Amino acid sequence: MAAPEFTVSALVFAVLVCSVAGYPNGKVAMSCAGMTPQHGHSPQSEPVHQITVSQMRFKPGDQIQVTLSGPQFRGFLLEARDAEDLSGPPVGSFTLIDREVSQLLTCEDVQGLAVSHTSSSKKTEVKVYWNAPSSAPNHIQFLATVVEKYKIYWVKIPSHVISQPNAPPFTTPKATAPPLTTSPSASQLTKPFSASECGNKKFCVRSPLNCDPESEPACVFLSFTKDDPTVMIEMSGPSEGYLSFAFSHDRWMGDDDAYLCIREDQTVYIRPSYLTGRSYPVMDSTRGTLEDMAWRLVDGVIQCSFRRNITLPGVKNRFVLNESYYIFLAEGAAHDGRIFRHHEQPLMTYEKYDVTGTPKNVGGSHSSPLLKAHGALMFVAWMTTVSIGVLVARFFRSVWSKAFFLGEAVWFQVHRMLMLATSVLTCIAFVMPFVYRGGWSRRAGYHPYLGCTVMTLAVLQPLLAIFRPPLHDPRRQVFNWTHWSVGTATRIIAVAAMFLGMDLPGLSLPGPQKTYAMMGFVVWHIGTEVLLEIHAYRLSRKVEILDDDRIQILQSLTVAEAEGHVFKKAVLSIYICGNVIFLMIFLSAINQV
Repeated sequence: MAAPEFTVSALVFAVLVCSVAGYPNGKVAMSCAGMTPQHGHSPQSEPVHQITVSQMRFKPGDQIQVTLSGPQFRGFLLEARDAEDLSGPPVGSFTLIDREVSQLLTCEDVQGLAVSHTSSSKKTEVKVYWNAPSSAPNHIQFLATVVEKYKIYWVKIPSHVISQPNAPPFTTPKATAPPLTTSPSASQLTKPFSASECGNKKFCVRSPLNCDPESEPACVFLSFTKDDPTVMIEMSGPSEGYLSFAFSHDRWMGDDDAYLCIREDQTVYIRPSYLTGRSYPVMDSTRGTLEDMAWRLVDGVIQCSFRRNITLPGVKNRFVLNESYYIFLAEGAAHDGRIFRHHEQPLMTYEKYDVTGTPKNVGGSHSSPLLKAHGALMFVAWMTTVSIGVLVARFFRSVWSKAFFLGEAVWFQVHRMLMLATSVLTCIAFVMPFVYRGGWSRRAGYHPYLGCTVMTLAVLQPLLAIFRPPLHDPRRQVFNWTHWSVGTATRIIAVAAMFLGMDLPGLSLPGPQKTYAMMGFVVWHIGTEVLLEIHAYRLSRKVEILDDDRIQILQSLTVAEAEGHVFKKAVLSIYICGNVIFLMIFLSAINQV
């Protein structure tokens, strides 16, 4: 039920298309400081767009029209800076002229410090007003980042400097703008990583637990080797797009220190980033954060390594590595330098670890224990207890009609016990995703809606049974049909909910095996019911013929019933064995997620 869509962390990695081009709605406040799109490409050097202003002199309180124009572009980011300190924060505020093409951004918790696009539609000109603050510096220069398309953009295109009337002459600083940050060069690895020192010199996270990337391409591998004052990090795994890992204080995505190895053509870019929630990770443009970067691409396997200081004083959003964190590992698609949301839940360690402490060899899971328990209980309830209970009530009344337990026929007691077990298991399983998610999951599709329906009907069925009319009451037939209809509808909806739940990121059982296994179970159960129906029909016809011929009726009827009982018991025994096998297949798959 309501299995969360990003759980934890879901982390890293719930990455969507980024930045100005990747954010067609222009919500790029994370780029206010550096004004650099997080596209993984180098900016163009010669600007082809220009910024013009309505006046070259200003005083506090003035409103100046600023125009950004040039060849067609899709995205932009416009700010005003102190011309003598272009690396400083934005200055003043903006007022919009055309809200169809531009919007105000909140930078450093102040609304209106920057302006960006509202959509990715093509435009050749944008006009806004800049409001000079009372504390305005002597000289102001406007800077614009312009995106033509994802790989083509310009950063910090400057305008002419405007000045206050009594300001001293403007002198161009030695560096009017900091050099554009690009990724430090990375070398190529000559051989795959090895897990031979895991637990000895390396702290390793592996899936499967004891795999070795040196000999198993499918091995997902992450290692940390302490070398004071740094840590050497190695990451390997199959992916056509990107691999990533993150340190997290909790099991949820947000406020996490993340690192991505992004494949583009035959190159791998290594990027530190920061996760602020279920959105695109904020790429870190700070130079010198990572050292000794290297990568390797072989047969669809990405391998990358880098060195990072245990502590990075003054570097924002980078965690110190000698504390304990949950560790997430994820992979996903990438295209033209853009990374997309990972297709399954990240692999998450079971507990927090200090990667600089005692070397260990640990594993993880793609699903929360609560979600695993939810899935397991639902499979037990709606594959096993309810199915056996239905068969007993429908076909075994005559088999155990003369056997009693606690004053009721055995078949009825077995049926009631299994149905109550189904309702109890459903109620317990139902609350688990809500406890885990802390509420309703809006990203779980139709599964939670079907689950709530199943939960309601599972509680309603035993309540209806309490008001069952006596055997010969005229209303008994109505009750029987109502009880059968509600029960059948509940089982059908439950199977549909299980089909959908198996594909949710919170559980994501391996496919297509899970689909074939569930289809096999449905065929197995329906086939058993059809077989017992055919047998019951043939037995009733045999009894009718004996009754018409009036030849040894009682003796023949007894023999026919006895033969029928043996057949039914054999079918039930085989069915239960097959049912348990299907159940074990799914429980085993859940355990391995």
